[in-house]
This record gives sequence, structure tokens and C-alpha cells, in this order.
Amino acid sequence: MVGGAALLSLGGPALTVSAVAIFAATLTLVIAQPKGLSIGWSSAAGAVIALALGVVDLGNVATVWGIVWNATLTFVAVIVISLVLDRIGFFEWAALHMLHAARGSILRAFVYLLVLGGLVAALFANDGAALILTPIVYEQMRALGFERRQALPFVMAAGFIADTTSLPLVVSNLVNIVSANFFHIGFVTYAATMTPVDLVSFAASGGVLYLFYRRSLPTSYTPNVLPAPATAIRDIRLFRAGWGVLGVLLAGYLLSEPLHFPVSVPASLAAAAFLGLALRSEALSSAKVLREAPWKIVVFSIGMYLVVYGLFNAGLTVYLSAALRGAGHAGLVPAALVGGFGAAGLSAVMNNMPTVLIGALSIHGAHIGGLTHTTLIYANVVGADLGPKFTPIGSLATLLWLHVLETKGIKISWAQYFRQGVVLTVPVLALTLLALAGWVAVIH
Repeated sequence: MVGGAALLSLGGPALTVSAVAIFAATLTLVIAQPKGLSIGWSSAAGAVIALALGVVDLGNVATVWGIVWNATLTFVAVIVISLVLDRIGFFEWAALHMLHAARGSILRAFVYLLVLGGLVAALFANDGAALILTPIVYEQMRALGFERRQALPFVMAAGFIADTTSLPLVVSNLVNIVSANFFHIGFVTYAATMTPVDLVSFAASGGVLYLFYRRSLPTSYTPNVLPAPATAIRDIRLFRAGWGVLGVLLAGYLLSEPLHFPVSVPASLAAAAFLGLALRSEALSSAKVLREAPWKIVVFSIGMYLVVYGLFNAGLTVYLSAALRGAGHAGLVPAALVGGFGAAGLSAVMNNMPTVLIGALSIHGAHIGGLTHTTLIYANVVGADLGPKFTPIGSLATLLWLHVLETKGIKISWAQYFRQGVVLTVPVLALTLLALAGWVAVIH
């Protein structure tokens, strides 16, 4: 640790170079995952090196744990709930209901599936929406006899809407939980601010998706070739009990702010209830669901955020704080646009997970109060939620989503993804940020 102490005492260029080098190397390993290297191992290695060199210290470990523990446990619990529901056919049942309700109208089917994607993203996180709904939607499109070109708009829309509508609740995105926890924003307060903004994002997303893919959509379909929704249910007892558990979960979320307990409490209790009920189910294995839970995200969150904290210790967030302060002094709209597009740009090139903490630390360091401070907080979330749609490396969920598509025979190159991502995301992001600035001015 002598070398670490010397490095911290020197500060300046030595600390900056080390912090940037560790961050760049860790992020490269996390995104590339050479030979299947777990993101948990990569981020843990980066954190250990940062500690050894003195870029961060043990006090920073406690600080980072205080930021990420609630977010990480909530995320794992929500994904466990999603996995149980997926195994019993809940999401397939919902998708079949939507397609039958559209009665052969392609436009209605497109809109209904977007609504389903938005609801799943809101309640079960964007990762669950993208990774669970995408294969279900694809299989239903193939069952309807759609060619690959005709099925692609529905598949792409499922992945796109999962992120662009992951704004309304704290639990809708891991990014949201981290930011709400950092700035001590309660569930109800967050929802009151972001739900109307999310509706704007949903409408904008639906509009740009339809305009972009309308020529590839078939004219109609015959819903009678699809099975009845009830046939998708693999455990009717657990399916019925699940509605009660989800109702209690939502009540727990709403009570978390007035009763001052973290959202990870109701989420964890609901996940435990689902797993307990599943012990008697032949449709799934509770042990397998637990094994498939994203435990590596726990290690990844702590390790990656420690590496990011090294950038803060090196003073690199000072420059971002200055930019945000300048935009804030110009008004709410400039603050929203600069903060949101800035977070989106950083997410696109270095992943949204480190971006949201960098943004939060920069906002904290900008020392701006009032409505501007509130606008910057939520703009950072909007940018980190939507920014991953610019590039495949914007989020881990996007990389996994592309892998899921490839297993279904749909190969999307990075160049193709980037072209579509920019065209689709820029207008949605701009409209959403403008709506945010206007709504914050109204309710605060």
C-alpha cells in the first residue's frame, strides 16, 4: 500500500492517469467479455487494482456500498420475479391477449405490443422486458406466418420500447434506482415526476418506430391461427397467486416513501413469496431460478462504481460539473438538454451503468439548487435510460438482447444498429427532455 499512499499524495497527473487507465481497462473487459469472462470478475479486478494503487480507499468502499446496495438488491429481486412469471407463461399469456385483442389489425397489434412492452418495463425493469418479451414476440410473429422482414419491426420495437419506457418508476431500471438512492428520492415523488414524462417518451417512441418500420409491416394477419391465451399458462395455481403477490408488491412500493423503508424490502419479500409458492410447482424449479438470477450484477455494481469513484477522486467530474452549472444558469430547458444528451452520449460510448454515477457525482459537485438541480437529476436518468439505444455497448441488456436475437437467426450488425439507433433515439430523447423541463416547472 506504500505505492498507493504515494500516488494519493502526489495527486495530479499520476492519480488522473491511473484512474483513467483502470476505468478504460475495466470497461473494455466488461463490454468485450473475452472468453466469456464475467462482468463481475472484470469489475472486481478493476476495483482491487484501484484500491491497491490508492485511486480509491476503504472509505470509498463504504460510500459506494451505501449507493448501490438498495439498487442492486431491488434489481435482483425484480428479475427473479420476472423469471418466475416467465416460466409460468405470464408474459406469453399477455402477448397472446394483445394479439387476439387487435383482431387482425397490424396497427392495433403494433400499438398493443408497445403498450405491453412499456408496462413490463415499468413493473419488471427494462432488462426483463427486452430479454423476456423479445423471444415471445418473435415466436408469435413466426406463428402468424410473418417473414423475417415483417417480424423484424415487432422485434426491434420490443427492444427499443423496453428502454425508452423504463422511466416511470424507481424499479423500472437499475439506473433509476441508483439515482433515486443517491439523491434520496422516494418512490411516490419519483413516480409523480417521471410517469408523465414516460408517457411522452412512449408516444414519441411509438411514433418514430411506426414511421421507420411502416413499409416493412404486413397489411393484416389472422389471429385465429394463434392459440388461446389460456394455453400459455403452465401453472394456474401460481398464476392466480401471482396477481395477489404483485398487488402486495405495488402496495409496498407506494408505502416505501411515507413509511421510510427501501424499495428493496417489498421487492425482496415478493421474490421470496414467488419462490416459496414455486416450490410446489412442476412448471419451474426455484433453485434454477435462483441460479439464473443476475448475482454477477451485485459484484459488478460494487466493483464498477468503485472504479468510477476513482475518476471522482482524480477530479475528472469537475469538468462535467462546470458544464452542468453553465447549462443550469441558462434555464431549465438548456439544463435538461445538456444534462440529458450529455448522459446519453456518455452511455453510448462507455455504458449507462458507470454513466449514471458519474452524472450524479457531477450534479452533486455543480452546487446548483432549486428546480435546476431537480431537472438535472432527472435529465441524467432520462439520458442514461435512452442513451443505450445509440450503440450496442450502451447497456449490458442491449448486448444480451442482440445475443438473444442471434440465437433466433436475426443478425443485426453494429453498423445497422447504430444507424437505426441514432435515427430513432434522437427525436425521442429531445421530446422527452423538453417534456421533463416543462413538467418539472409545473409540479415543483
